[in-house]
Amino acid sequence: MVDIVSLASTGLAFFVVAVSPGPATISNATIAMSQGRNASLVYGAGLSCGLVFWGIIAASGMGAVLNSSLYLLMVLKIFGGLYLLWLALLSARSVTQPDGELAMPFGDQKWFLKGLILNISNPKSVIAWMAALSIGLDSSDGFGAVAAATFVCICVGFFVNMMYSVLFSMRGMMRGYLRCRRWVNGAVAGLFAVAGFGLIHSAFSR
Repeated sequence: MVDIVSLASTGLAFFVVAVSPGPATISNATIAMSQGRNASLVYGAGLSCGLVFWGIIAASGMGAVLNSSLYLLMVLKIFGGLYLLWLALLSARSVTQPDGELAMPFGDQKWFLKGLILNISNPKSVIAWMAALSIGLDSSDGFGAVAAATFVCICVGFFVNMMYSVLFSMRGMMRGYLRCRRWVNGAVAGLFAVAGFGLIHSAFSR
């Protein structure tokens, strides 16, 4: 039998993790402010599907196997770190772009793919999933409870990304971004660089 209280605890724990500032949420907010709601919603859908991937990995028990596989985890962390550094370079380059060249007319598929790659390339997501699931589940829970908890977290992930898209694409947010875009993009570039180097460093720290 599915425990509603346990599901709520798992969902709340995952909400705290998902809503916290990080590469995914920061990039989604920046895209919402610079490119508008539609692009951000598609990008957020890609981010959410990336979370689904790691959620399935964690719920199936492969997360523990991955976390104990030294070389596979190292490769994934290096790849994820390099991708974050590439995003940092793109953000840094946009600081010097004239205002008329800011628009990035990617199709929906391109925005979705960028969001998907960002979250799939971050193996630390599986650790967040395992932590959230462990709050509401124990060793006696069966497949139904695990599936229900995973579904709740998936819904929370989609909600958080949609919330970022809606909030940061409001007219006031977009106007503020246009006034301070160089500072915002510079800060985002720095955060991506720190996250990228941190992920690469963690690949060699164990």
